[in-house]
Amino acid sequence: MMVRNMKFFKFLTNIGFCMVLFFAVETFHEALPDHIYVEMGDTLSYDFRVPVTVTMKENAKEALVNQNPKGMRKDSEPSYYVTCKLFGIFPVKDIEVTLVEEEAVFAGGTQVGIYAKTKGILVIGMGEVQNADGTEISPAKNLIKKGDYIVSVNGTPVKEKEELAEAINENGGKTEIIGLFRNEEFIEVAVNPVQTKEDKYMLGIWVRDDMAGIGTITFYRNDQSYGALGHPVNDGDTGEMLKLKEGSLYMTSIIGVKRGESGNPGELSGIIHYGKENYIGTIEKNTEIGIYGILDGNLSKLKQGTFCKVGHKQDIKIGEASILSAYSGELKEYQVEIESLNYSGTEVNKGILLKVTDKELLDETGGIVQGMSGSPILQDGEIIGAVTHVLVNDPTRGYGIFIENMLEY
Repeated sequence: MMVRNMKFFKFLTNIGFCMVLFFAVETFHEALPDHIYVEMGDTLSYDFRVPVTVTMKENAKEALVNQNPKGMRKDSEPSYYVTCKLFGIFPVKDIEVTLVEEEAVFAGGTQVGIYAKTKGILVIGMGEVQNADGTEISPAKNLIKKGDYIVSVNGTPVKEKEELAEAINENGGKTEIIGLFRNEEFIEVAVNPVQTKEDKYMLGIWVRDDMAGIGTITFYRNDQSYGALGHPVNDGDTGEMLKLKEGSLYMTSIIGVKRGESGNPGELSGIIHYGKENYIGTIEKNTEIGIYGILDGNLSKLKQGTFCKVGHKQDIKIGEASILSAYSGELKEYQVEIESLNYSGTEVNKGILLKVTDKELLDETGGIVQGMSGSPILQDGEIIGAVTHVLVNDPTRGYGIFIENMLEY
């Protein structure tokens, strides 16, 4: 009987060990990055704060021998893989290592006005139209959807909401063939507009063809290319990333700060100064990790940022850091504390968790506020990331993106 009990106990112990091992491997798998950049000639070291050992795979020596500097993040750059093993025994994950040249960029920190035209006319909502006898009708219901981009009416391209309204009225009460993009797919729908008491024809939709807001330049290079925000420009009504046709950056003046409070994020209020003399640059891409373009305008009013070496995620330390911002009119560093790092890449804009510790910034803004997105995060003289989000229930804390992710564009 005792022998049987011992075998059963041993069986349970083995099952328990296997379960613990499984969960440990899964946990550490998420804690390790899929991809890292290492500067050519650096001593290769890896410390991801988990108990794993790292060994190079077969192609590593060849990649190291054939180091061929050709600039940052090119397809031709040598790469190899390393294997991470739990306790040096159990394989957890393979990490791709790309060898890159040392890079330095100008840290931004200046708030700018963002103006862009959408790629098509964005539908932001649906509504009812009151016809001539007072009946309320929704002519586009179940045909046109929030988030659609209207690009044509009866085969004729329309680019602005005024053109859309004019085209609808010109055709009178006849069926309109509306061409639109939905989830990247072009489709056409037939809609019967409603004639109102004012003798106008309407589809019962709310639309937008442009946007304006305030954000922060994260970095720029000697060739005047830049990256900003660290997250996409989203539509406030649909919550989705805007498809932008073209856009520009302009000088802006911050005229007020709404302090952040728990449950109520703060924001910077500003005036965008349009016009040729205040034009700063183009917006050429709106991506999941920020907006990009060229600073080809009047840069005399743009505050010169510090020229900083790029720091990679495996070199970031938990502890003291700073964010760079010119919201007060002066480009200054404000102290923050890096609390944790998320290497998994599941939320690319939330790799860095930080807490504002700077008394001046806390007194004036309550922490991180809207309009600070893109503010560079600095540590040990290197640019390591950009502020992207504030925690709604705690405005003193927020997230940042690793700068190496933003530099991939």
